[in-house]
Amino acid sequence: MRWLITGAGGALGHDLLVALRGAEVTAATRADLDITEADAVRAAVGGHDVVVNAAAYTAVDNAETDEVAATRVNGLGPSVLADACASSGARLLHVSTDYVLPGDASSPCPEDAATDPVNAYGRSKLVGEQAVLSLLPSRGYVVRTAWLYGETGTNFVATMLKLAATRPTVSVVDDQHGQPTWTSSLAAQLVALGHAPDAGPGIYHGTASGQTTWHGLAQEIYRLAGLDPARVSTTTSDAFPRPAKRPAYSVLAHDRWAAAGVAVQPEWRDQLAAALARPSFAELVEKARAAS
Repeated sequence: MRWLITGAGGALGHDLLVALRGAEVTAATRADLDITEADAVRAAVGGHDVVVNAAAYTAVDNAETDEVAATRVNGLGPSVLADACASSGARLLHVSTDYVLPGDASSPCPEDAATDPVNAYGRSKLVGEQAVLSLLPSRGYVVRTAWLYGETGTNFVATMLKLAATRPTVSVVDDQHGQPTWTSSLAAQLVALGHAPDAGPGIYHGTASGQTTWHGLAQEIYRLAGLDPARVSTTTSDAFPRPAKRPAYSVLAHDRWAAAGVAVQPEWRDQLAAALARPSFAELVEKARAAS
């Protein structure tokens, strides 16, 4: 089986390459492949059996004033990839987001929940979802994820550990609910989906099991790092106004994985514990402990 990974330079792309070590893989970073360029994409997709699209415009706040650029990458890009896969016969696993949902639920959102994005980023990602499902009805897979963190790039877990080394206390919002998801766990699940011959096409929710708030996540980071969780105080989203509105409830249900023969991801605390043992996070943990 031959794989093409777009967005291979990001945190998820990095972990996809780790999960596919030993397989026949083409890694395409943003510099290697502009997913909005049809000719280049058609040439890149040719000869591959599975394409995983991890390329995206992820600057959520910037998208509020640059929605055209966000939609070009997040909407047109998946459309171009889906069209190329339709011609070549490849399966497309497209990574999307909880932000396509309104974020006003009170129980885990099923895969067929009504979409209604609350910001420009979510709208741009919804365009991409619709393109994949329309152009690849039998070989298109949309995997929504949320609250990602990984060993590379900027993310909440690394930020909390860095703040723990420089500040006696931090305030973190407790009115947003979600599922902190390690990119390594998502990568393993995507690879399993790509290998699952009987997995039906359509929407899947690729997030950790369980749920918490950003405050709950921050306290667990401190606890696992051997720091006092009481150093993390609560606050509300209103105290940190941002250009893009965030969904208040981003907890996703995982009902479709069983029929696909693919396991749901581990509980978020277990994922976090495994992630903090990795070298890049372990180094930050040691610095935070030394400063406490």
